[in-house]
Amino acid sequence: MVNPLLARLNPYPFEKLRALTGGKPAEIDLSIGEPKHATPRLVRDALVAGLDGLATYPATAGTPELREAIAGWLARRYGIPAPDPGAEVLPVNGSREALFAFAQTVLGPGAKVVCPNPFYQIYEGAALLAGATPVYGEPETWDGVELLYVCSPANPTGKVLGLEDWQRLFELSDRHGFVIASDECYSEVYLDQAPLGALQAAQQLGRAGYPRLAVFSSLSKRSNCPGMRSGFAAGEAALMKKFLLYRTYHGSAMSLAVQRASIAAWNDETHVQENRRLYAEKFDAVLPLLGAQKPDGGFYVWMPTPIDDTEFVRRLHHEYNVLVLPGSYLGREVAGHNPGARHVRIALVAPLAQCVEAAHRIVKLTKSL
Repeated sequence: MVNPLLARLNPYPFEKLRALTGGKPAEIDLSIGEPKHATPRLVRDALVAGLDGLATYPATAGTPELREAIAGWLARRYGIPAPDPGAEVLPVNGSREALFAFAQTVLGPGAKVVCPNPFYQIYEGAALLAGATPVYGEPETWDGVELLYVCSPANPTGKVLGLEDWQRLFELSDRHGFVIASDECYSEVYLDQAPLGALQAAQQLGRAGYPRLAVFSSLSKRSNCPGMRSGFAAGEAALMKKFLLYRTYHGSAMSLAVQRASIAAWNDETHVQENRRLYAEKFDAVLPLLGAQKPDGGFYVWMPTPIDDTEFVRRLHHEYNVLVLPGSYLGREVAGHNPGARHVRIALVAPLAQCVEAAHRIVKLTKSL
């Protein structure tokens, strides 16, 4: 016997992409949002220095030093009072794992979960395996909604929520009682203005204690260390207490070596500034070639296609040896329309020269259609 809820899961976008392309690798792969910039030396040195910690079982709650480093970073980054490191901050093994597990913590049977559309498919999978029903985009009614996933900057569009957007979501949460899970893993990759965070918005709107709010962030994009699987959840103390209880049984403790490296990363901004400079250089070179819109944040170009997006991706791969992701794979059809259709997501994670060369090949394909 297996969990019957597994049958409700949709194929993952990259599984569908492999089927579309026959699994053949491309010379330039811009399909996956995996950072390729070098992991900072200070993070690597701290990881090695912490290897003695491998002989110790780590606590699920993490060390006080790590929680204090995260709280301090939140205060500096968002200009807010430092969250209580003992009650409002919790280390996690990457935001992906935590976004999934959080749904299992807060949802009851038969709940509804609102996801953006297009969206990161972990939200949908978390809802389905919790026995909940995902709702894509603005629901017709908020009755029965227990969890709302928000992604800002958004994957794949790069859009950022403003203060008025947050005020509306908080008012809906107050009225209907649902929890907001804010995915902010792209918050430190931006071109012009630092994106507003959910905790920051809550503070500006006078929401003491962050009622029904949890934010999730990660070092993967910020510090180019996706292999460390290190991030945090922060927000309402009551939510963090329940999430810690769940994680204690789930067995999701971060190794002490990774905690040491994480402290070094959260306490340094120089490497983050250099990371942004590298992405800005790529956007400056690629966007004029593609004629695409500049995102508010993140490292994706969300580009319209002149033909069906899956056919565009198939031909780009087959004829020009470049791989990107069909936008329709990131969306769900609602009222006969998939908002990701006739778009592609281009992850500017490769070196500058490869990103520019890929843009030239994309333009060649577009002009040939």
